[in-house]
Amino acid sequence: MPRVFRDRTDISSDIWLQDVTFERGHLYLIEAASGTGKSSLCSYLIGYREDYKGTIEFDGLDIRQFCTYDWTRLRKHSLSTMFQELRVFPEFTAWENVQVKNQLTGFKTDADIHQWFEALGIADKEQTRLGHLSYGQQQRVALIRALCQPFDFLLADEPVSHLDGANCQAMADVMMGEARRQGAGVIITSIGHHMELPYEKVFKL
Repeated sequence: MPRVFRDRTDISSDIWLQDVTFERGHLYLIEAASGTGKSSLCSYLIGYREDYKGTIEFDGLDIRQFCTYDWTRLRKHSLSTMFQELRVFPEFTAWENVQVKNQLTGFKTDADIHQWFEALGIADKEQTRLGHLSYGQQQRVALIRALCQPFDFLLADEPVSHLDGANCQAMADVMMGEARRQGAGVIITSIGHHMELPYEKVFKL
């Protein structure tokens, strides 16, 4: 758990101070209220922060021991992240934002990517600068980018916070279709609004 919580005695959580295992091929939802450490948890899982108490392991290896090479390999081949704040390039077009990753991985064909833009209702936005799109449209571009790599796990941090029901479903279909194709696990976080999916385990943070 976050070190900032270490002196608290009122922690009631399915994650903090618990032994939790995530497995490939399974679907998880982490529900959190504001201030319970959701963003911190996501940062810990992808190795961006180390200010936590406890141990996080991938395949039995303590991630505190990982070097830069280990994290580069992991993030390129095993762990994909759709960030809550998206981390997109507003001056690039939607297509260019996706290609930033796909040119590194060479994982998807242009036809695959065009198909996802179509499925998510933003095919007409491919050549539009991302800064000119709505936040919900940017979320869909960020998902496509996250899928342009091999992964054992996809971590989607509040992926549909700005989408209506129909677009939530489209996102869910695209995301889960690729996750099933790769046999990957999916971890979704939410502070309220989330995809309606058959979660195998729901954790209360």
